[in-house]
Amino acid sequence: MLPAYEMDVGTEPLAGPARNSVGGWPFLDEGQPWPECFCGERLALFFQLDLPPDLGPFGGAHLLVFHCRAHNDATDAQMTADGRLVPRYWDAPQPPYPAPFWRVLLQRRATLPTAEPEPSVRALPLTLRPFADTPGENGLGAQRFKVGGAPSWAQEPEYYQCACGTDLVYLCQVPEGMEFAVHPGQPEQPYSIGADTYGLFLSNEVYLLACPAHCDPAAVWPVNQN
Repeated sequence: MLPAYEMDVGTEPLAGPARNSVGGWPFLDEGQPWPECFCGERLALFFQLDLPPDLGPFGGAHLLVFHCRAHNDATDAQMTADGRLVPRYWDAPQPPYPAPFWRVLLQRRATLPTAEPEPSVRALPLTLRPFADTPGENGLGAQRFKVGGAPSWAQEPEYYQCACGTDLVYLCQVPEGMEFAVHPGQPEQPYSIGADTYGLFLSNEVYLLACPAHCDPAAVWPVNQN
């Protein structure tokens, strides 16, 4: 099990780029464009952070989580006959949609922020705090906004094998019902809890499972449960 860090969202809006943030200025690898949804709209940056160096194969990488504000649904894993996720599963169809409405990136050369910030989600500081995420008798970790530790599966645990053949590893959790504040006047997100907030994947519990082999910066699968 990886060391655990709780993520605390601050209340004072950011005035400039920060590598650990909700919203804000994405730090993307050189040549990596701002991801877009299949609908052609630029995806909203929900949060980003530098992963602490003690997080095993993910230590030192920069995690970014994007999601469409116009499309809000649960994920649908597309599998091969031998039980792996399909090649380039991060681009695979998500019925009834022709492609995903999100993008999760693990990048290692994200040195500079974009010129413009995320326009919808309010830019707030994100602080990491180590804590002891000791699994209970049921083997579940704390239900928190966190990286590392043990997932607090709402249903049965889910395990996936990357298209490259490597078993995906649990990395991050977003608790059920977590909402992200947006700037006034933004379009309302379908199925969001409030008109002034956006949610990830219908505000389900979200578990990010990532490829420890880093076969692609987008080789991360977001599991949704409730």
